[in-house]
Amino acid sequence: MLLHVHPENPQPRQIKTIVEILLDGGIIIYPTDTIYGLGCDIFQHKAIEKICRIKKIDPPRAQLSFICYDLSHLSDFSKQLSRPTYRLLKEYLPGPYTFILTASKQVPKILQSKKETIGLRIPDNNIARAIVKELGHPILSASLPGNEIEDYTDPEIMHENFRNEVDIVVDGGMGGTVPSTIIDCTTDEPVLIRQGSGKWIEE
Repeated sequence: MLLHVHPENPQPRQIKTIVEILLDGGIIIYPTDTIYGLGCDIFQHKAIEKICRIKKIDPPRAQLSFICYDLSHLSDFSKQLSRPTYRLLKEYLPGPYTFILTASKQVPKILQSKKETIGLRIPDNNIARAIVKELGHPILSASLPGNEIEDYTDPEIMHENFRNEVDIVVDGGMGGTVPSTIIDCTTDEPVLIRQGSGKWIEE
């Protein structure tokens, strides 16, 4: 299903439909403030496994991120943050950044990596945040496989490519082409892992 959602003022009825699909173990393609992502409910194991099959990866090695509504979710899934790290997150989020943090025990077992880290995002995108707010907990996010830019920017082409593998493609307009900037915050000093669309000045 291709579902059009207003990018600025997402219609509550459409958001409810998306959340019902997630709670039912469904998989969505949805917009963020960078590129479109593959998403599912973090507590639906079969959905997580399905995303990993689409991506052809093993769940603990998958480098998947949690999409959160605000910083209140971060304390649920990451270990106690130092004051400088918290200030850093507050300054940069919502925005096109993924912060690598030390995972807490509340991260579902299937997602616990050997490194015991988790990527956390709060995208500056009304649709993504409305979905997470209505769901009441984060969604799992992975990048879409694709070689051509259209494969992960044009909702109609994504629907064509993935209609048999996902339950819903959320059309919030054309997506971006540059992924998020990744910052590792698991040590005392934040480390830039990947320069993406978010500006980063080494502290």
